[in-house]
Amino acid sequence: MVADDPDSVDLDLSGLKCPLPVLRARKALRRLPAGRTLVVTCTDPMAMIDIPNLVREEGARLDGAERSGDRLRFRITASAKPPHS
Repeated sequence: MVADDPDSVDLDLSGLKCPLPVLRARKALRRLPAGRTLVVTCTDPMAMIDIPNLVREEGARLDGAERSGDRLRFRITASAKPPHS
């Protein structure tokens, strides 16, 4: 997964425990315009379940998920969506 994309926003959530990684990732994803990429790095093992669910709920696209040791990295592309209530 390439993290040096100039159109991507990197979010390092290492050390945070559930539910903080998914809550902070949701907040960051909602701020991105459609087509921009969010790269989330975290160490919470529950993120392997929570982040893909977040992506589905937000209507975004999960472009990649990888594990390297205790680190998980997700590459998410924001999509056009109506404002949240």
